[in-house]
Amino acid sequence: MPPSAARTAEALYLQTFLSRSFSPRWMHMAFLRKVNQVLLLLLVLTLCGILYKKVRKGAVLKDKADVDSESPEDMEEEIPVVICAAAGRMGAAMAAINSIYSNTDANLVFYVVGLRSTLPRIRKWIEHSKLREINFKIVEFNPIVLKGKIRPDSSRPELLQPLNFVRFYLPLLVHQHEKVIYLDDDVIVQGDIQELYDTTLALGHAAAFSDDCDLPSAQDIHRLVGLQNTYMGYLDYRKKTIKDLGISPSTCSFNPGVIVANMTEWKHQRITKQLEKWMQKNVEENLYSSSLGGGVATSPMLIVFHGKYSTINPLWHIRHLGWNPDARYSEHFLQEAKLLHWNGRHKPWDFPSVHNDLWESWFVPDPAGIFKLHHNR
Repeated sequence: MPPSAARTAEALYLQTFLSRSFSPRWMHMAFLRKVNQVLLLLLVLTLCGILYKKVRKGAVLKDKADVDSESPEDMEEEIPVVICAAAGRMGAAMAAINSIYSNTDANLVFYVVGLRSTLPRIRKWIEHSKLREINFKIVEFNPIVLKGKIRPDSSRPELLQPLNFVRFYLPLLVHQHEKVIYLDDDVIVQGDIQELYDTTLALGHAAAFSDDCDLPSAQDIHRLVGLQNTYMGYLDYRKKTIKDLGISPSTCSFNPGVIVANMTEWKHQRITKQLEKWMQKNVEENLYSSSLGGGVATSPMLIVFHGKYSTINPLWHIRHLGWNPDARYSEHFLQEAKLLHWNGRHKPWDFPSVHNDLWESWFVPDPAGIFKLHHNR
């Protein structure tokens, strides 16, 4: 093709291209294509966003459902058990703990309370024995809180020991639990402690105890050992302050060696303050220290909780095993019992005592070799 013809063809092509590219109709169509592309991109992004949200929401709800469905089964409620470990009878607390831990699958935490001087020994006993697997917290009880609140006279001096009053101060020792079990150290648990923990407390009641009048076979035991099971055995009704309470002396008493307590109600009703008030009154007026029951810890509780406590299943507090070494329950009855309590002078690790075989089966030897059994003398 001649050069002139080539230039002519190139000019015609350029003219045609330019006329199409810059014509209003051509530019409008190009603009619409761009808009459609942008709209399509926005639509895709929107659909992706919606899909992501649905997937994410489904995952979150699934996670929440998994947590909710697992909560009742996997997040077991912790059962707090408070027990004191006194220097001269620490083996009692260890035997009690062993019996509780061995007879349940419940999620337990033991609050082992002691005076400052005994805390290292408590820890050593637990960590260097079969109890090393338990969940426990060692709590120091400062006896300064009792200053001026205890009379020095009593027919049973051991009842004046500071740890005997730990039960008065439960909310100060155990903070994060709504419901708490307190046990004296001279007990053995034969049932599942979960049953005791499940004791129902009536509305407005801060604690549950076992009545002294509803104990199975109690009448025979009372006649045999001469026990008191009424307020008359604990309070001095010759004193005006006691008379003014308006409580009949024949009212059935209860034993505070086993307590199921509601901490919210305890604090709301200021139970600790009420108990301290009656301790102070006793210092001033001698209302119960010299009473037959010797109940320096029991008596103020009888006053404060009169008519305002729930009851524990009687089989969860079979007591008086320590009152008389000649008084025995039947073997069948003891097998049915959920909890045995050697309240009284005659302890199962000492001599004389009864049914000590039931206690000794849970005994945990002292790694330090200090606490020894004496009932075989």
